[in-house]
Amino acid sequence: MIVLKQKTDLIGAIASTLCLTHCIATPFIFIAQSCSIVCCDSTPVWWGALDYFFLVISFFAVYRSTQTTSSYWIKPFLWLSWSVLFIIIMNEKITWFSLSEQAIYFPALALIVLHLYNKKYCQCNNNKCCTNEG
Repeated sequence: MIVLKQKTDLIGAIASTLCLTHCIATPFIFIAQSCSIVCCDSTPVWWGALDYFFLVISFFAVYRSTQTTSSYWIKPFLWLSWSVLFIIIMNEKITWFSLSEQAIYFPALALIVLHLYNKKYCQCNNNKCCTNEG
């Protein structure tokens, strides 16, 4: 458990990368599926559930990373990126408004970059976190 708390940026970057890979792979998988079998229009339940799985993992990674960062500006950008990703995924499920399929790539890439930046430059070096400092 201690390792998980110390590596939240790495976990967040990996989860965001897997989420991005999942988003990129989806159209190709369904093109291949429709070419081989012309019976099903819907996504398999397990494939659609991956969206929620990645959201949950990335939520906890963002939550923990914002608690241990030494950068004042990275917190709102991590939460903003996660919130946009959440809205886009919920919009895909519920369809509140029309949105390009490629829109999901921006918040996913932002989360990857922010987690990697935070991991490299913004970690606290002692038990007392320096999040209140600029």
